[in-house]
Amino acid sequence: MFIVYILYSKSLDRYYTGHTANIQDRLLRHNNGRSKATKTGAPWVIVYTEMFNTKSIAYKRELDIKAKKSRSYIEMLIAR
Repeated sequence: MFIVYILYSKSLDRYYTGHTANIQDRLLRHNNGRSKATKTGAPWVIVYTEMFNTKSIAYKRELDIKAKKSRSYIEMLIAR
């Protein structure tokens, strides 16, 4: 299974969207500064996840979320 996830950084008041097969390991890497895009926002918390059977479908969904370039869309997903 592959997971599309959205993280939130309270210190930056910012969301980050990604995909992975191992959400716990990925969150650790985000919070330990091992991801260039998120190293300044720790601690990050998982606020949303979606599960997919294949990596390619998960990646397409990640790109779909990012293409919207909409904080309100992300917050609508989280509120569900």
